[in-house]
Amino acid sequence: MKALDILRFPDPRLRQKGKKVIQITPELKTLGEKMLQTMYAEKGVGLAAIQVGQPVRLIVVDTRPLSDENESRYDNSTLKSELEKGIKQPLILFNPEIVEKKGQVVFSEGCLSFPSYFAEVKRAETITLTALNLHNQEMSLTTDGLLSICLQHEVDHLDGKLFIDYLSPVKAARLREDIKKHGYPEGARADSRNL
Repeated sequence: MKALDILRFPDPRLRQKGKKVIQITPELKTLGEKMLQTMYAEKGVGLAAIQVGQPVRLIVVDTRPLSDENESRYDNSTLKSELEKGIKQPLILFNPEIVEKKGQVVFSEGCLSFPSYFAEVKRAETITLTALNLHNQEMSLTTDGLLSICLQHEVDHLDGKLFIDYLSPVKAARLREDIKKHGYPEGARADSRNL
C-alpha cells in the first residue's frame, strides 16, 4: 500500500536540494519506512525524500528483483553483480555522498517522478558511497550494477538534479514537450528501471 504521494515533473519542488540530517529522529525513521512502502507499491527500486516533498538528505533503495508470484522481494543471491550481492538490502540512507567513481556505463533509466518515460543515461560504473544508516552509524559501500546506477540517481535527486538533465538539450526539450502535451498515461506505473 502506497503511504506517500510522489511528486511528478515538472513540480518545482523536485529541484529543491535536501538539507543535511543532523539527528536521525523517530520521525525520520518513520519517513524512511513510508518511503520504502511507497517505492514498493509503485514497483520502483529507489526513492529520494525530495520526491515525496521532504527536502532532507534521505534515500531508500532496493534493487533486488521482484517475484512474479507474490511480488515479495528475493534475497540478494538473485542479483547479477557480485559487489551488489554483498550489500544487504533494502537500504535507508541519510546524508549519502558519493566519494569515488570509476568507469562508465549507459543504462535506460526511468524515474518514479516521470512514470512511463525512459532515457539512456551515462553513469559511473562503480561507486563508493558513504552515509548514515538507521542506527546513526557511519557506513561505506562500494558497488556496481543496478545498485550503483540507482544510488547515483537518488543522490542526484537530493541535489535537485533529474535524469533528464543528462540528456542533450534537444532530447530533454522533446521529453518536456511530450509531458506538457500528453501528461502521464492513466495509471502510469514504474517498472524495474524506475529509480
